[in-house]
Parts: sequence; C-alpha cells; structure tokens
Amino acid sequence: MTKYAVIGGFLGAGKTTLMMALSGHMKREGKTCAILVNDLGAKNLVDESYTESEGFLTDEIAGGCICYQTENLVDRLRRFRDVHRADMILSDIPGCGIGGLDHVYRKLQEEYPGEVSLSPFVAVADPERLRRLLPECADLNLPPEMGYLFDAQLREAEVIVLNKTDTISPERVSELTAFLKKRYPEAEVFAVSALEGTGVDRLAGYLAAADSRVPVRDIGYGGPEFLAAEEKMSWYNRQCYLKSEEPFDGNRFAESLFDAIRGALRAVGRNVPHLKAMGETAENDMVKLSLLGVDYPVRFDRKLAGPCRSLRLILNARAACESEMLDNLMDIALRETAKAYGLSLRVFFTECFGMMDDGFDEP
Repeated sequence: MTKYAVIGGFLGAGKTTLMMALSGHMKREGKTCAILVNDLGAKNLVDESYTESEGFLTDEIAGGCICYQTENLVDRLRRFRDVHRADMILSDIPGCGIGGLDHVYRKLQEEYPGEVSLSPFVAVADPERLRRLLPECADLNLPPEMGYLFDAQLREAEVIVLNKTDTISPERVSELTAFLKKRYPEAEVFAVSALEGTGVDRLAGYLAAADSRVPVRDIGYGGPEFLAAEEKMSWYNRQCYLKSEEPFDGNRFAESLFDAIRGALRAVGRNVPHLKAMGETAENDMVKLSLLGVDYPVRFDRKLAGPCRSLRLILNARAACESEMLDNLMDIALRETAKAYGLSLRVFFTECFGMMDDGFDEP
C-alpha cells in the first residue's frame, strides 16, 4: 500500500529540501515518491515551482492548511496513488502549523480508512532554531511566543529530524540529538543533512517500514499560547515581472532585494523567519534564494548562469510582523530595488494577511 507521511516543523527548518532528498533517494532505489506542497496563501508558492522544476513529481494544495481540506487532500493522494503509482507521498504543512496529527492523520484514519498507510508523523528541527529551547533560551530576534510553536511541533511528532547537520560539528550533532531524545522521549530521533544527503537513507527506510500509532498528544492546540503565537505571524505572497532594455545581473538584483527587505524589517524591529524567492528568465534559467531571518546570510539554492533581460519573480515571506506593515515595506523594497537596477515592474498578484486579521477564516 502507498505510504503517506506529513513533514512538519518550523519555518526554514528545511522541510522542502528534506522531501526532495527523500524523494531522490527513493528514486535511486527504483521507487516513486510524490511531493505535495501546502500553504495558507494562493497558488504562488516558491516551493512547488522549484520542486517541479527540479524534476520531482509534485502537486500543491494552496488556500489553507491540509488540516482543513481533507477531501481535497484525499483527492490528491488518490491521484498520486492510482495515476502515478507512488510508493510514498510526502506533504508538508504551513511552517507555523501544529495539530496535523489530529486534523490530518486521525481524520484519514477514521474517515478514509485504507486509502493510504500512515507513516510516523515527522517534525524537522534545525540547529539554530533549537537554541530557543536549550537552556540558553536564545530569543533569535523573534517574539517569545514563538518558543511555544517550536516546542509544540516537536512534542507532536513521532519522528524528529535534526536537519542541517552539515552546518555544525559532529560533537554538536551528538549534543543536540541527546537533548532531543531526553526532552521528547516518545519520538524517534534522526540526524540528517538533507542538503548533502547524509542520514537520509536511514530515515527513508524507517518511514517506509514503520506505521504511525496516531497517538494523542496534548500540545495546547487552539489554547491561549497557540493564539498568542499565531497572532504574531503574517503571510506575504507576490508574483511579478521585471524587465530591462539592457542585460542585468538577476542574482545580484535578488540579493539586493533581500538586503532591502532585511534592512526595512530591522528598522522597525521585526523579523522574517522565512523569506523565499524564485526568479525565472525567458530562457528558462532560474535563481532561487532564501533568508531565515534578519541576522542570517542570504542562501542561494540556485543561481542564474548569466545576465538576463527579464525575470518572472515569485516572492514568499512568513514574517513576525503586522500584515499592514509587512505589505507596505515589502512593496517599497521591491519598487526601490527595481528602480535602482533600472527595471520596469509589473505586479500580477499580491496577498498579505495575518493569522488573526479580520476576514481570515482559517480555523
């Protein structure tokens, strides 16, 4: 039977990179793995566009968490299972999301028994964000309410994946693994580098062989701590087109845009736990980059091979910032950076919303 695993974890933990690494490993083993990308906003997702461009079997569910789109989710699962003959289906949930164990796994178990076999529920953690839960209790320039989300996501998990082990020493890997095992004794802990592939084979084997127990976890979903944390977050998505009469450096433009956004957020004492952008030229060349916060360097997953005259840009931000403020500063940063590079700008789509904004009806 087709296996299905939800991959949760905080913004920037590397969920998409991990799903791509697992899918690539399974393909090398002669199996088919599908990736289902999920987010609260509309269909303007960097992750879906990028995974598809990299040749992975991909689909997306936008407009709300899969926790509240069960029929839609089941339709996609059936398509992957019946049409593509997928051996494994991996999906994420929005990067601040908790409650998937009850609202995804338990619903599938009770309302759609036998559709798929449920692999253990996964949460991905990265070494830097774990500092918020260690005795040092680093604030990471994020609201203190975020600590609840970090902890709740890991308490919910049946499998915790310590990702990005390539960024720390072996001694630090051992220290953090021991910390996770002690603090979350009911979870299996794996240490991997999704970027380099280290440890991915063990994790893939476990998810393929093990089944979820669909345990009951008391994580305070819907309670005051949950609502306080959700209130701090805003979502921003934009799709636009940039053009110039003369060739320009698209890589440098994208990095300058991120620097402008970083500076604007710092100026008002706000942060962006995850900022992602993907730009594509008329020649199908691509740039993809991300930022995990105002104190971190820009990371390129892919760069353009050379100068370009146009760039179709998708921009996703998940920020600890009021939505109206975020919308304004993102718009200014984009327009001023485009002007500095002599580019014309045409905006096709923009949305910006806070989790507790009036009119936002995500449960």
